[in-house]
Amino acid sequence: MIDEQQRRAYLGAMQVTTWLPRTVLPFAAPSRAALLALPAADAEPQRRQRPAPVGAAPAEVAASPAQNPVAKKPLAPRKIAVLPVKPVAAKAAVPVVATPPLVEVRREAPPRFVLQVLRAGNCLLLVELPTGEGFASRDPAYRLLKDLLHAARLPDSPRPLGEPIRWPLLRGNREFDQGPAAARDYVRAVLQGQLEQEAAACIWLIGTPAVRFAGEEDELAVCREISLGGLGTAWTLPGLEQLMEAPALKAELWQSMRRAMRRWTSEP
Repeated sequence: MIDEQQRRAYLGAMQVTTWLPRTVLPFAAPSRAALLALPAADAEPQRRQRPAPVGAAPAEVAASPAQNPVAKKPLAPRKIAVLPVKPVAAKAAVPVVATPPLVEVRREAPPRFVLQVLRAGNCLLLVELPTGEGFASRDPAYRLLKDLLHAARLPDSPRPLGEPIRWPLLRGNREFDQGPAAARDYVRAVLQGQLEQEAAACIWLIGTPAVRFAGEEDELAVCREISLGGLGTAWTLPGLEQLMEAPALKAELWQSMRRAMRRWTSEP
């Protein structure tokens, strides 16, 4: 059984204002006396007149209409004046304005990637994390990155800046736009914040997501120098896993590194 407060809440939701239980309810408040009072009985109906005894003369004899001079004459039907109905002018038709159909805005599916911002000397690195987790000292991809930095004459122990960028930011949220354009704005904002704290001679973009979402357009060309607008100049590299699976790319990467090295070294 439920308590009195919950019971009244249920009755209020059903718009029941007056009710009486058939039996005594446990935990119920006592009934109000005003609800239990019965309505007053109607006045006693008029008693029927007893029939007159047989043989007795009636006290009064109803006179027939012919004998009763006071009898009312039948009423003549009353004439009602009928006024002519004036024609009502038709109202001007209100033009119906057709409302354009609602266009459903379809949002692009959010991309999925994990990027890490690193600092190596006077260069800023935006690296795709192959496993989605931070680099470990014995990770083959991290060892390859150290070799690339050493060949570029940069410190081979890059310093991570903040937590990795994991996209989408809010998983399972469909109200917030997390499409490619929003991802690009977020990645560029993170890079701009790091550059405001410490300038960089060049930005390394390592991996397809880094190249795609740090640039202003979907440029996926690697081993080349591109302009990032207000962020400066960037050098695009293949992903670390791609370099390990395709050693032939290392020769092309080395040729491109020799051309771009002038940006972070004093050598011509």
